[in-house]
Amino acid sequence: MFDVLVIGAGPAGVIATIRAAELGARTALVTSGAFGGMAANDGPVPVRVLAHAARLMREARQLGQYGVAVSEPALDYERLLARGRQVVRDVRLHSSLRQQVDALGATVHENAGPARFSDPHTVETESGLRLEGEKIILCTGGVSRRLPIPGFEWTSTHSDAWRLTSLPPSMLIVGGGATGLQVASIFHAFGTRVQLFEAAPRILATEDVEVAAAIAAAFRESGMAVKEGFGRIESFEKTAAGVRMIFSSGGARQAVEATLAVVAVGWVADTERLRLAAAGVESTPRGFVKVDEYLRTSAAHVFAAGDVTGRVMLAPPALQDGFVAGTNAVRGPTMQTGDPRPIPAGGFTDPEYAHVGLTEEKARETHDVVVASVHFDSTTRTIIDGHEFGFCKLVVDRRTHQILGCHVVGEQAVEITQVAAVAMAGAMRVEDVSHVPLSYPTYTEILALVAAEAARRLDVNVSLQAHG
Repeated sequence: MFDVLVIGAGPAGVIATIRAAELGARTALVTSGAFGGMAANDGPVPVRVLAHAARLMREARQLGQYGVAVSEPALDYERLLARGRQVVRDVRLHSSLRQQVDALGATVHENAGPARFSDPHTVETESGLRLEGEKIILCTGGVSRRLPIPGFEWTSTHSDAWRLTSLPPSMLIVGGGATGLQVASIFHAFGTRVQLFEAAPRILATEDVEVAAAIAAAFRESGMAVKEGFGRIESFEKTAAGVRMIFSSGGARQAVEATLAVVAVGWVADTERLRLAAAGVESTPRGFVKVDEYLRTSAAHVFAAGDVTGRVMLAPPALQDGFVAGTNAVRGPTMQTGDPRPIPAGGFTDPEYAHVGLTEEKARETHDVVVASVHFDSTTRTIIDGHEFGFCKLVVDRRTHQILGCHVVGEQAVEITQVAAVAMAGAMRVEDVSHVPLSYPTYTEILALVAAEAARRLDVNVSLQAHG
């Protein structure tokens, strides 16, 4: 029997394994697929490869503006997929986390198939592996949410889209969240005719209103069909050429067809095959594993971390969860998850968007705020590079002068918000951010400019001498 048995090798599971092993526990890690979980094998890593290819095609079309003569770019999709597989292998091969796991002597069982409890301390896998753990940490992540709609079996998930071996002529995407937008943006750039449907009044419902409006406008300007508040889906049907979606809107029944229909309407815990009841583990009403502030489940010897808990479904907090769960599994319930720090998040779409902290609407519920924006067409680097669409927006507390939220649309949006997250984590006043001598001309420089604008609105004297 192992002291600690970790199920799932995504960010949470890997860190939980490392933490338990470095505390001296005899530790095993078992995963249904390859080391790295969804993040390395089906999520950010392979998706970023496709997004980079889409970016390269856009950049290639700019070359003529800079005196570089080339023919129209053409995509070799098979070669792109090969590159994606190579990147995934390289990331896995050179992973410092895997090296740490091996150096600490933890046992790793990859590609073992789905695991399930046979009793509170025993786990069996589809491949026939049987493992016992005094303490068990669940890090199985999540899967795409399914809809109870007739014909749903004819639809595909975002994972299916990433695994396509050829480009579909047309694609219907249901779901205007981060995942749906990445699928839409990438395949639109590759030449697929994309129609994006969102049942809510706007796409990106959790982002700042201005961000959502800017992204929707940019998508439409590029030729993509974006249908917000489209109504209610009645069914999906198989057709000779693909899939048909039947929906009702305003009392009228309508239909739309495409070669492929991708549904990306949420993320649920991947626990269906775990047989949680056999271990005495309870779920929340939403289907996630129920945990306390120590990430302990209803079974005292079982902990859970990452997406499977439904707390904050992003890689950085999953890493933090893994550390907490690994610590508590060995030392007992001594470490709490604590207050979440500002977590930057965004989408590698065209254009990019990102945020950290509160939206303006949410901030106004509890704070007296000052809001400032600077548009990309008024900064030097964006003009140089021909990426003048977008803006950087700060939401600042009027009393403390601290940044409550940063929202960016445009080139390098994700990188810009990383710097804002550092400032927020350090509780910097906005006027202090404006004085940081960021390099010129860079994309990140816009953060100092918008900070200076916010400071002026707070009647604070600032100098932009450091920024030219």
